[in-house]
Amino acid sequence: MSMDITANTNLIAGQKAAVDAVRQEVTKVIVGQERLLDRMLIALIANGHILLEGVPGLAKTTAVKTLAQTLGLKFQRISFTPDLLPADVIGTMIYNPREGTFTPRLGPIFTNLLLADEINRAPAKVQSALLEAMQERQVTIGNTTYPLPEPFMVMATQNPIEQEGTYPLPEAQIDRFMLKYRLGYPSKDDERRIMNRFTRKTDITVNSVMSAEQILTLRGILDQVYCDEKVGDYILDIVQATRKPADYKLDIGHYIHYGASPRASIYLNMAARANALLNGRAYATPQDVKEIAYDILRHRIILTYEAEAEEKTSEDVIAKILNEIPVP
Repeated sequence: MSMDITANTNLIAGQKAAVDAVRQEVTKVIVGQERLLDRMLIALIANGHILLEGVPGLAKTTAVKTLAQTLGLKFQRISFTPDLLPADVIGTMIYNPREGTFTPRLGPIFTNLLLADEINRAPAKVQSALLEAMQERQVTIGNTTYPLPEPFMVMATQNPIEQEGTYPLPEAQIDRFMLKYRLGYPSKDDERRIMNRFTRKTDITVNSVMSAEQILTLRGILDQVYCDEKVGDYILDIVQATRKPADYKLDIGHYIHYGASPRASIYLNMAARANALLNGRAYATPQDVKEIAYDILRHRIILTYEAEAEEKTSEDVIAKILNEIPVP
């Protein structure tokens, strides 16, 4: 096993220069959002999707667009609005009266990186149009199923404070997002850098430093990143504790209405290994699990009314679990 880890570490080292170049290019535009960039890269390498939540003006849309430019991938943006139709997302069949036949018109979902901007402003039928694409990496139009290009990733944004005229994401939809990352305000120093950078007319050129083939190569390397059985048990204990906290002597059962789904353990394993890969390691540690746990679990734990009344959040529940579950 040590020989495999050594060999895989050498493979990761061979890709590290490209990953570092991506970080360098993105930071030409995005200031002080290193964790956001890492979460987007983790989702991309682990073949998942990411939901970004934050107040307006935190560069959510700009971050996604800049990452697409840096990776040299095809990019499409859909602004979700109440009058949007499923056909506007996935496409539809167009009737040709001269030939008496229908031909498919593929929608903007046929891309590598899809930015679903303000996803909670579209009604449920439009949000559900993404379900098949996110899970199966394919779209059915009429009687024909069309595969989506590889790599394919949905990056969705939503505004947590302006809820008038929005449609909350259904649980089946939100569970398909590997990560939910919450953006906070920048620090004073970072905001000074942002102010100084964007109050002058300067042309910022973002170069493409990675390709789709390299991303698929990283996904192949991810499959080789080692996760010890003890780390796997640690992941399972964390997820199980969201469902049966009493079994782990945790007094938080009255705060949890539903615990995390089985996707949580799958994604926690994959994301922990992806985090290890980004840090140049060929093996996942419990610390990798802890670092990524909040982003994997926060949207999968449904709280009770009692928790809301006491102003408890899913982050409070996760913190309690991580503090109490023994680390291997």
